[in-house]
Amino acid sequence: MSDIDITGLAADSRQVRQGNLFAAFKGNRTDGRCFIDDALDRGAVAVLVGDDAWMPALEGRAAIVVAASPRHVFARMCARFHAPPPGIVVAVTGTNGKSSVVDFCRQFWSAMGVRAASFGTLGMVTPEGIQGLGYTTPDPAGLHACMGRLNARNIGRVALEASSHGLHQRRLDGLCVDAAAFTSFSRDHLDYHLTAESYLEAKLHLFDLMREGGTAVLNADMAEHGAVTGRLGNRAIVSFGETAGDITLTGLADAGDGHQVIEVRAAGITRTVMLQLAGRFQALNVLCAAALVAAVEDQSVHDILALAGRLECVPGRLEMVPGHPAGARVYVDYAHTPDALATVLTGLRGTTEGRLAVVFGCGGDRDREKRPQMGAIAARLADDVCVTDDNPRTEDAALIRRAILAAAPGARESGDRREAIHSAVASLGGEDVLVVAGKGHERGQVVNGDVLPFDDREEVRRAFRRGGS
Repeated sequence: MSDIDITGLAADSRQVRQGNLFAAFKGNRTDGRCFIDDALDRGAVAVLVGDDAWMPALEGRAAIVVAASPRHVFARMCARFHAPPPGIVVAVTGTNGKSSVVDFCRQFWSAMGVRAASFGTLGMVTPEGIQGLGYTTPDPAGLHACMGRLNARNIGRVALEASSHGLHQRRLDGLCVDAAAFTSFSRDHLDYHLTAESYLEAKLHLFDLMREGGTAVLNADMAEHGAVTGRLGNRAIVSFGETAGDITLTGLADAGDGHQVIEVRAAGITRTVMLQLAGRFQALNVLCAAALVAAVEDQSVHDILALAGRLECVPGRLEMVPGHPAGARVYVDYAHTPDALATVLTGLRGTTEGRLAVVFGCGGDRDREKRPQMGAIAARLADDVCVTDDNPRTEDAALIRRAILAAAPGARESGDRREAIHSAVASLGGEDVLVVAGKGHERGQVVNGDVLPFDDREEVRRAFRRGGS
């Protein structure tokens, strides 16, 4: 390797350029070794493989780098090859809340006059705008290339989502994280991780990437709190929650128009904060973000929370769509797990004077066991339930709906998501609340490999323009 000039690194043969190193990983669905010839034809001069790998005969066409943990080695290579990241990096894992927390971190920094960015499901958000990423946690080559560019643009802070897939595949292993948060833990992605234990272990890997002296921010109310603290060594811990924690949500009151007033106790001091955000879970996400920013900026959490009134709603995260003709409240939310759906509906129940309605579905080619669970939750917590389609992918959408409906007696069924939304909006009275759940910020419906344009928020607006009918 010392005699070879490497011009770049790639784990996708289609992205290989002349002089690149190609990382040939064996995955669950594809084997990168099958694309080595394609990478070489595109100009790769070196190939990284695992030490258990079958290798095609390269006949001296490229150098071979063999590693016991090739994904880890590739991430470290990318970190070394690209320009360094911004000076402060915080990362957030958890089943729910990641997108909101990293976005709130970025907004807090912006309110402090600091140039900052966030990475995640919403894309890469910078002071200049939003750039799509394709994955919640990009691959190491893309991640470190972006990090280097941010640093070159004088962006000194970055908050990123650490997905369980990204952590399991060691995409973040080249980073040194200054502070890390664990927001929540519940059933998700078992189609990939297979067991809850493996899913949790993937998330816990984030704390192996923290620097010595870094800070872990943990949800004190989650049962897995002890499992996380066992990975932290001598690192500092800051906890937040409703029933316990260094930062405690002690009160919450609806202020109308999707706003709320919260009461927060920290360091023996209780203060009141106005949020332009709805939902108890979003209040907790604000506390998590404030704790992260306070930790890396060496400020008190109350100093950070003093800026919380400036926080804006995160796209597709209990985002209120104003304009219902009768004054009903309509929210679009990304909730696509049993826990997330229960959290959203429970939070809104306390502020709903009329009927609480929900439109939702479950994704195809994903964990099937959560479908009846979500149906039962919707039937228990909402007054009006409509089961529709949500990215059926390659599955029969009717069978997905049937699995949900089996646990949701009295629920309506509509295979047309557009019609489901319009019908639900039309049935609302002035005191009612509707949640359109599952897609959030997404702008497409995935059906048999095609992405069909679809935006829940725009469909709600169209329903409003039809006069709610």
